[in-house]
Amino acid sequence: MVAGNWIIDHVKTIDVWPQREQLANILGQSQGTGGAPYNVAIDLAKSGAPFPLLAAGLVGNDADGQSILDDCRKHKIDTRWLSKTGKASTSYTDVMTEKGNGRRTFFHCRGANALWKGEGLDFSKTRARILHLGYLLLLDALDEPDARFGVKSARLLAAAQEAGLRTSVDVVSEDSDRFKTVVSPALKYVDYLIVNELEAGKIAGFKTRGADGRIDTVALRHAAGAMLQLGVRDLVVIHFPEGGFARTRKGEDFWRSSVNLPDKQIQGTAGAGDAFAAGMLLGLHEQWELPRSLETAVCLAAACLSHPTCTGGIKPLKTSLALGKKYGYLPPLEPEP
Repeated sequence: MVAGNWIIDHVKTIDVWPQREQLANILGQSQGTGGAPYNVAIDLAKSGAPFPLLAAGLVGNDADGQSILDDCRKHKIDTRWLSKTGKASTSYTDVMTEKGNGRRTFFHCRGANALWKGEGLDFSKTRARILHLGYLLLLDALDEPDARFGVKSARLLAAAQEAGLRTSVDVVSEDSDRFKTVVSPALKYVDYLIVNELEAGKIAGFKTRGADGRIDTVALRHAAGAMLQLGVRDLVVIHFPEGGFARTRKGEDFWRSSVNLPDKQIQGTAGAGDAFAAGMLLGLHEQWELPRSLETAVCLAAACLSHPTCTGGIKPLKTSLALGKKYGYLPPLEPEP
């Protein structure tokens, strides 16, 4: 089951990021999926996941909302708990992607996602093994304080665990001090935490890159350990452009470098983190060994990079895995002693 932010992305490829009051040219535009559950569900469906997919959340009673519902049904994603509301429009994001380097800037309208509380979900009536919830910090009603659980999202995650589901969480990259009040209280009810290096640093209080911009593998290990101490039950996974890292509750560490894609193959980076998460969740659901799950994750992320939208580049799993064989991988991410 995937739950949380359901967003329509309006992706515009621009020639350059302009200074204030200056002009940038729009070279192309497209519409795509946005938000953790939407991206992950479509990625899993297009990859040929061998299990049912179930959606939960809230969209507006408008054309964008209907587009999301139609897209889910097209990909055989169960929408029984993906509801409509007339109180807000469907959430959308204007994504500005720079042609030369793939960097993206987001202008976001929270819309209906801000109202979703998870009401009506009955975890006892689903055979789902995993609930993947995202993004914390971008779900206003679930980010509110809770007298018993600390934060409303924790109450929802606890209910899923009580019904026998494993819980997985992703958060949004935000430059704020809300991580301690919104994310940390939820971690006690999270089995799998899948975040990028910046989010990991914010949650754990570590700088995950050095002054030279290079990934700090020692800091990543410390950050993962800190998040496990904060309550994550089984697994912390941190992804970043150079690859991915996983630490288990037992203290086992696993590393996987990214696919060495040629620059000309990269059309945009939107959705790469969710594609990585989809690969990890596929492996966790199917109980694969972690090295295989990490390899799948970086290959799905690589496939995502080939298209400016979040899910347009995803193909059947064999096709994504073939990218690793075709282009190889970046140098190994070996932790410093």
